[in-house]
Amino acid sequence: MTYNELFENIKRKKSFLCVGLDTDVTKIPEHLFEEDDAMFNFNKAIIDATADLCVAYKPNLAFYESLGLQGWEVLERTVEYIRTNYPDQFIIADAKRGDIGNTSNMYARTFFGNMDFDSVTVAPYMGEDSVTPFLTYEGKWVTLLALTSNKGAFDFQFIKDEETGDHLFERVLKISQNWGNAENMMYVVGATKAEMLGDIRTIIPEHFLLVPGIGAQGGSLAEVVKYGMNDHCGLLVNSSRQIIYADNTKNFARAAKTEALKVQMEMEKCLKEKNLI
Repeated sequence: MTYNELFENIKRKKSFLCVGLDTDVTKIPEHLFEEDDAMFNFNKAIIDATADLCVAYKPNLAFYESLGLQGWEVLERTVEYIRTNYPDQFIIADAKRGDIGNTSNMYARTFFGNMDFDSVTVAPYMGEDSVTPFLTYEGKWVTLLALTSNKGAFDFQFIKDEETGDHLFERVLKISQNWGNAENMMYVVGATKAEMLGDIRTIIPEHFLLVPGIGAQGGSLAEVVKYGMNDHCGLLVNSSRQIIYADNTKNFARAAKTEALKVQMEMEKCLKEKNLI
């Protein structure tokens, strides 16, 4: 999917919502276990309920890998289901990979060659040769970790270079622009660091930002939009638990749709205020 296609989807759906498929088998409704395929059927129901309200899905691989082969099969079937039934969706593998070039080549082949993801989250700590293998696939994206919303972000990401005055996350933003461009690279910036988005936009004004942390994690959509939105929206804002675990009864899909609709309506208002729709 191209930059312009993603922006057109945002305008058409009046939404820049990414639904995180962090599917925990200990949290999904018990009645689903009365039949086989509980995890896949949960994903399928969530997707069917929210596909008209979002532009992206982000399966978190830890929830699938923890179940071994069964989890990988559910992940593959989930991606195939989205591709077959909702081909306009942007699908992100939240895998946080990052290793030496040969290993990254294999990771890229996994997500882009064998599985039809649009993007994969990549950690930049090992530098350019750990990231560029993902950028060799036409039409695919790297979603690079830049500034995360967890408490431990302060351990390394805010270390300051006394010569340049840059924090480590700012150096990541600046140097990585030599590896890719706004058409194939976006960045993870946590919603709980929304006040930093203004400074980040001075470094990467055109790139899309994947912003987790609204809802259950306490981030503010209004603040994210205020500091982070650009002339092409430039935002994919992720919500996981608030939507997919809105209810644990047989009404779970309807409740997920209701929560997704609340976020979408707020996003539509933001897009109108910015004259993007």
